[in-house]
Amino acid sequence: MCGIAGWIEKDCKMIERINALNKMSETLERRGPDENGIYVNGGTALIHRRLAVIDRENGKQPMAVSRGGVTYVIVYNGELYNAPELREELKSAGFHFRGHSDTEVVLKACIHYGENAPEKLNGIFAFALYRSDDKSVFLCRDRIGVKPLFYSEYNKGLVFGSEIKALLAGGIVKPQIDEQGLNEIFFLGPARTPSCGVFKGVHELNPGECALYKNGRLRRRTYFSLEAHEHRENEAQTIEKTRCLLTDAIERQLVSDVPMCFFLSGGLDSSIIVKTAAEFHRAHKLGRINTFSVEYRDNRRYFKKSRFQPSPDYEFIQLMAKNAGVKHSEIVLDNTLLADALHDSVDARDLPGYVDVDSSLLLFCREIKRDYTVALSGECADELFGGYPWYFNREILFEDCFPWSPSQDVRRKILKDGVLKNGEEYVRQRYLDTVNAVPKLKGESKLESRMREMFALNFYWFMQCLLERKDRCSMFSGLEVRVPFCDYRLVDFAFNMPWKLKSFGGREKGIVRRAFEDVLPREIAWRKKSPYPKTHNPEYFKTCAERVKNILQKKNQLTSLLSRDGIGQIIQSPDSVASPWYGQLMQAPQILAYIIELDYWFEKYKVEII
Repeated sequence: MCGIAGWIEKDCKMIERINALNKMSETLERRGPDENGIYVNGGTALIHRRLAVIDRENGKQPMAVSRGGVTYVIVYNGELYNAPELREELKSAGFHFRGHSDTEVVLKACIHYGENAPEKLNGIFAFALYRSDDKSVFLCRDRIGVKPLFYSEYNKGLVFGSEIKALLAGGIVKPQIDEQGLNEIFFLGPARTPSCGVFKGVHELNPGECALYKNGRLRRRTYFSLEAHEHRENEAQTIEKTRCLLTDAIERQLVSDVPMCFFLSGGLDSSIIVKTAAEFHRAHKLGRINTFSVEYRDNRRYFKKSRFQPSPDYEFIQLMAKNAGVKHSEIVLDNTLLADALHDSVDARDLPGYVDVDSSLLLFCREIKRDYTVALSGECADELFGGYPWYFNREILFEDCFPWSPSQDVRRKILKDGVLKNGEEYVRQRYLDTVNAVPKLKGESKLESRMREMFALNFYWFMQCLLERKDRCSMFSGLEVRVPFCDYRLVDFAFNMPWKLKSFGGREKGIVRRAFEDVLPREIAWRKKSPYPKTHNPEYFKTCAERVKNILQKKNQLTSLLSRDGIGQIIQSPDSVASPWYGQLMQAPQILAYIIELDYWFEKYKVEII
């Protein structure tokens, strides 16, 4: 994994902007601590920061190849999981390879297949390809959106990068937000509207999008999206195909030239990955695998059972670690450090985010990075296979809104009267834009139709928020985290699977449970879903409350928007928060943490409201 950036401006000598280019590169150092490079040719500059995972010697970037009198240069961030097959295909077409890096495969695939190359790739990636004959730059992002790619187009050119901070460092993009940006932060955050970068003029390629910048114009194209087609497999075939697709996705992602480990929560998804990897290692005599879980100081003492989190994880983690024969380690996080790391989380995302759900992952990854460079995680199974409570509660299921934020009341509560009057309407339109574009089959039942809408809402919104969290919080420490459930073949299969099969046995992720029940302990295979672990220690709430009180004493842009009375009520009566801010985890402590992140973001990024 790496960080990429670039700057294109016609009739400009980019070499004269080398200081700005170096600043852009420096912002991405955490993503790529091993090597760096800059390619400059006239009005084009490509920047690369490398985290070396495969073929360190032959994978240096920017990587250039000349063919047919044209020079092609690529900067690439990601992993290609079908590299061996594609390499052989390109060899048959007359290409030669100097190493086994997937960067070289992507570069030569683009030369051979042109703008159709993305359809040939199975992986997680974002890249930019320059060609010398027409001075064009081709940008591309993976089908599922695991790897980021932001850009800003202006009247003279284009600037792009893996993270927003790279764009800001170039000086072309200003840290400004308008009413749309404020609505994104206060009424949708930590989610973002697809393609919206919150800062004015900043956009992001959507999952499954590519773009060609040529002659001063950017042309975007969707090469992958959710498509509705008939599910032809019967129950037994569906079970078998689910198991085969997921097993293949996991095994493809076990390739690395550097140390690899696995996240283990004791839940269904991570347990499947760990068990599959452990069996693969045994079969190939690769030794025991290493797994890690996260916990919070004194959390077992303060744990409170809820409908979202019915049981703690540690007993299931121990059971799974023993069953798979792995070497397991638990990382225990301090609650004060968890609050302190909220600032690092903003630095990682360049935006207010998923608060302690982010900061805990960031601290977790920081510890793992001491010994490992690559990890595998079980993200995104819930979005693909109906793992959340809102799939099963009919009142919520057919409610015409985002299921993870059905009410804007608590968001409105922290704002002064009259601020962002159209916030609710803004959210409503974003919801309608999504559900109105969902592909469906003629004659589908009301339930099946709604389940397609729910899939799309989760895929394009909730899942993207979690993938952004995973990428930024891991890459902040130079740790690459792979997500096997994000294989596009599995996504397509799940989108078109009838709900009766997907919810096999009337359970969340029922088809996945059935597909792997014979390889997992029954207690794991049929365990009730439990979300990402959060702290239950009251120390965390007290820490956040004191910091928010201090923030409210300031007089600045942020506090001019906030309601001291509304926030004070949350501090005094945290149990009065009737519904989460976002998802299942953002309750009163997390709302206060979000205000802490907002305060830091406005000050650190010198955000200007226009």
